[in-house]
Amino acid sequence: MNTLPPPPDPLLLPVRDPRVRDLVLDHADMHALVADLVLPGDASMYVMSAMETSRELIRHSSYRYEFATVAVTHSLFALEHVLAERLATNEPLQDLIERAAGAGLVTAGLAADLDRSRLLRDRLTQGAESSAALSPIQAVAMVRAVFDAVSLLLRPPPAAETTAVDAGGTQPGGGLARLWEDHLRALFPDGFRGVDFDGVDLVLLDADVAGLVHRELKGGLDDSGIAHLWGRIADLDKIIPLIGEEYCASYFTKLRTMAQVAATPHIPAAT
Repeated sequence: MNTLPPPPDPLLLPVRDPRVRDLVLDHADMHALVADLVLPGDASMYVMSAMETSRELIRHSSYRYEFATVAVTHSLFALEHVLAERLATNEPLQDLIERAAGAGLVTAGLAADLDRSRLLRDRLTQGAESSAALSPIQAVAMVRAVFDAVSLLLRPPPAAETTAVDAGGTQPGGGLARLWEDHLRALFPDGFRGVDFDGVDLVLLDADVAGLVHRELKGGLDDSGIAHLWGRIADLDKIIPLIGEEYCASYFTKLRTMAQVAATPHIPAAT
């Protein structure tokens, strides 16, 4: 008689989260998405661990979309620790960010980016936002701000002051790249997750357009992607007049503008 326990079921392979299907082609593309999130070599083990964990959470958000938002909140552990050490004070994160900006350790633009992450964390704590608040691409932009700030704060004061203008300065103006940067900084409208207008799901519409625009910026859309983008522009034209809330309408109007700019180079030439 065989008294051995039955063999365990084989481990299930992770499945891609359908919410990232138009952001990256497969999980391997997530490596390129986080490639420029480079850990500062002179950070403490605590800071290095928090920052590396944040980066890896984004990388694996192709399997669980919510990891992207968690990555941003986790990166704030490193930021708060470095700010408290550099400023030699133990105050709330909001005050630390303001102090750093006032002392010229980070620029006003970079401080504003950091405070957006802090506000997101607070809204999550209060139950006013969910863990699916951010796409992986939005999370990369917010975590990158933390990486930039930590790198600046770990340098000697003269170098930090010199470099702050470059690291936190304004993005080049105009064009699709600027619209993309503005979109990454915008939070998805409260209360509209899971909402659809005339059969168009707002979260999926937002993710689709963002993924297509990102592909256009990175190397250009193929014929299938161009057709998909024009289809999503048609969806935006359909749903925007139906949105009665001011911020939500503004968010999707800006999304429509960005989509149009991305699609315009692909308008067939008149014959």
